[in-house]
Amino acid sequence: MQFNFLFVLNSILFGVGLAMDAFSVSIANGLNEPKMPVRRMLLIAGTFAVFQTAMPLTGWLCVHSIAEAFQAFQPFIPWIALALLLFIGIKMIVEGRKEEKDGDDEEVKLLHGGALLVQGIATSIDALSVGFTIAEYNLVFALVESVIIGVVTFGICIAGVKLGKTVGMKLAGKASIFGGIVLILIGLEIFITGVCK
Repeated sequence: MQFNFLFVLNSILFGVGLAMDAFSVSIANGLNEPKMPVRRMLLIAGTFAVFQTAMPLTGWLCVHSIAEAFQAFQPFIPWIALALLLFIGIKMIVEGRKEEKDGDDEEVKLLHGGALLVQGIATSIDALSVGFTIAEYNLVFALVESVIIGVVTFGICIAGVKLGKTVGMKLAGKASIFGGIVLILIGLEIFITGVCK
């Protein structure tokens, strides 16, 4: 494994795919608080970024110890990655289509510390499974990938809050669909790369 363009691109795509739930919530938060100060925007984006950074690394730490202890587990990693990312991607697409069909009339409550933490956990829980997909990485690569995912999430969430403040929530469902497609494509790329080794 080495740092190269494909590694960075893959990490950025993971970040984009995984950040779509947080992006949708950021749009909702921006819509709910059109005069949101910059400090609150940074707090929202920063919270999502921290969770999106921590979850893949936590998953990697859990899976990596198992994979080290049981070497027979290694050949199954591409299959597990494909299954998890297909599941998450399809789930995001279905939820996005449902949001488009039903509309989202849910009123968003003003964010307080606890509510923002719950949003951070809820939007990043899928990122825990990324630990399975990067189990073959050493700690440095896993950390770098997690940080790239967090940075991408931060940028996307800032954009989401700004978009929510100006345009509204029409893109929220489409963002979930786009994120689901990206995750499915990443799952296929990991599977094909892993099987063809």
